[in-house]
Amino acid sequence: MKVPFLDLKAQYKSIGKKIKDRFEYIFENTAFILGPEVETFEKHFAEWIGVKYCLACNSGTSALHLALLANGIGKGDEVITVPNTFIATAEAISYTGAKPVFVDVDPDTLLMSPKQFEGAVTPKTKAVIPVHLFGQACDMAAINTIARANNIAVIEDACQAHGAEYAGQMLGSFGKAAAFSFYPGKNLGAYGEGGAMVTDDEQAYQRAKAFRDHGQTRKSEHTVIGYNYRMDSFQGAVLNVKLRSMKDYSNARRRHAQQYREQLSGLPIQLVDEENESKGVYHLFVIRTEHRDEMREYLGAMDIGTGIHYPKPVHLQKAYEHLEYRRGDFPVAEKAADEMVSLPMFPELTEDQVRYVCSCIRNFFKNNNADDLWIKTREEAVTV
Repeated sequence: MKVPFLDLKAQYKSIGKKIKDRFEYIFENTAFILGPEVETFEKHFAEWIGVKYCLACNSGTSALHLALLANGIGKGDEVITVPNTFIATAEAISYTGAKPVFVDVDPDTLLMSPKQFEGAVTPKTKAVIPVHLFGQACDMAAINTIARANNIAVIEDACQAHGAEYAGQMLGSFGKAAAFSFYPGKNLGAYGEGGAMVTDDEQAYQRAKAFRDHGQTRKSEHTVIGYNYRMDSFQGAVLNVKLRSMKDYSNARRRHAQQYREQLSGLPIQLVDEENESKGVYHLFVIRTEHRDEMREYLGAMDIGTGIHYPKPVHLQKAYEHLEYRRGDFPVAEKAADEMVSLPMFPELTEDQVRYVCSCIRNFFKNNNADDLWIKTREEAVTV
């Protein structure tokens, strides 16, 4: 049996006709940048998240940048975030001229530790970016309490958390603003690059809207030096079609996660926990093992795709060596980076495929000893 890490073709088979119809409409009307498809998506996405405004743009990175700019973050400011994230979180901070300040994560959830966040606050701290990694919710009650006490803007990085909830409220609705990515592999993915900033703050929305389109408040009137962060109509069309199915997609991911949890119980691995108030959407299903690399090699031989998110924390990347962090500064994030592996996860995954993945993992550990870390031949793999 073959189990890809991600299968976008399976999803396209169910919605391809609708996508083609929307593309044909765009071709006929020649509205290729922003336009009705993007405006419709912005309206519906804002309603879904439960906020007043959504500003669609060309990537999740741009959305984070816009969220920070719209909230006045700039040179001389500090923005607290975590090192176990995609580098775009830190890049968006750097684009504004502000300084990224990293804090370690909770060992069970691998999400921002409120205690570590509170301990890193200085008079220069102007914003915090909790990263809802893997599609799970950070402890937003604690983070918001600390932020309010210190007059710090909360900018949610929800780029992996479309539809996830905390205490019954959608992620993306807790802070001054939030950013989402619509990279093709995301839970709500475009057919190219895409992102969105959401907010309840009209002033922040208007600022971000100007920055998105070369600083224009109206055609040919440029009030600030802006950027070309616009979304094209084709991505808006794809997202409009997919948004209608997000409830079903999220429920499927949760079912797969529950099946993984049940069938991997009792093994010498560590699962990533959810916060008590979290209702995750499992963009990724992550397990931890000291035998990560050997296990991935074995699973690959069994035609099972896996990933690592992320193998090197941002504070150890050459791009950020000027911050002068060192290995050992954030031991929880660093240890997790050496042990994490992401298993196949997408809505169209079948129960048989999950069962096969779990059986192969069990077989790997059954044969895991000093002389034989993994089964040598595919024929010895268990069948389902």
